[in-house]
Amino acid sequence: MAEPYRVIVVEDDNDVAEYTKTILENKLGCTVLTFADPAKVLGSVVDFAPDVIITDIEMPGMSGLELIEQLRGVQPGIPVIVMTAHASIDYAVSALRNQANEFLTKPVASADLVSHVQRLADEARARKANAPGRAVVLAIGAHPDDVEVGVGGTLAAHREAGDPVAILTLSRGAREGGIKTAWEEGTASAQVIGARLLMEEVPEHELRQEFAAEAISKAIAQLNPSIIYTHSTNDLHQDHRTVFDATLVAASTVNSVVCYQGSTATVDFRPNRFVNIDAFLDTKLAMLACFARHGTRPRFLEPEFARATALYWSRFGQGTFCEPFEIIRESSEVK
Repeated sequence: MAEPYRVIVVEDDNDVAEYTKTILENKLGCTVLTFADPAKVLGSVVDFAPDVIITDIEMPGMSGLELIEQLRGVQPGIPVIVMTAHASIDYAVSALRNQANEFLTKPVASADLVSHVQRLADEARARKANAPGRAVVLAIGAHPDDVEVGVGGTLAAHREAGDPVAILTLSRGAREGGIKTAWEEGTASAQVIGARLLMEEVPEHELRQEFAAEAISKAIAQLNPSIIYTHSTNDLHQDHRTVFDATLVAASTVNSVVCYQGSTATVDFRPNRFVNIDAFLDTKLAMLACFARHGTRPRFLEPEFARATALYWSRFGQGTFCEPFEIIRESSEVK
């Protein structure tokens, strides 16, 4: 027996929300969550894993179109239906530009609602079923923001493909506010793509290979990753080189080990793989924006710098923006 469709309904009119929920439960056997506050939706998307999201446009605090933009950062491929009482061409155009899959005008006939939800849910499940086997991804950084700088766009692509992603940060770095700030920033960035964050508390410049290898081994045992992204040995920062060495020690059984370009990589960094991130550059920039939000921002976190770096590497790959990688070991699962 097929698993019931999972649907999230975002609607501040309680009568409309209950009507939509009742129709979907009674006629399609759906499992339905309703939200009156769109700001609370993102926290449930990863755990609930809806097949379809239905949202109103005009809601207090956040519009449905703004919600869609945020949803695309967390689950880019999830089907979204916009329902509104305003049958305006402008609304329809705005909804389509914000990547809604369907635009329905209230009141929506129950048969139409059921038809659209069933079709979109079936299409989404078919895409997942026909996709290549999922990779389990572990991205390792010495400090907060290392992973996002080097591999943020590629991690967003993994998440769109349905791959589970975990980010392991091995020290709290040198941020003012210590571990609290590091955790808050890292968590906000991971949530942009729906990744999991693991973090250690070691201060910057005090990271030792034995500790790093032990932490990486623990994460590998817990997650069983098929792909690891880590620092390159071609880097000025001692912590970055320590993480590279520790990864080689701890990840001997992992199928694919890939090195990204860190913020202090040297000219000896020699990438031999260039991943197109045209569709994910904005998501990467959103991840970077979660760090150093107060005070002076390091240059490598600035959008213009990240954009220019990705633009440069595209000369060796395809598309307009690329992330570069040194392949240490790989299987066919590397994206």
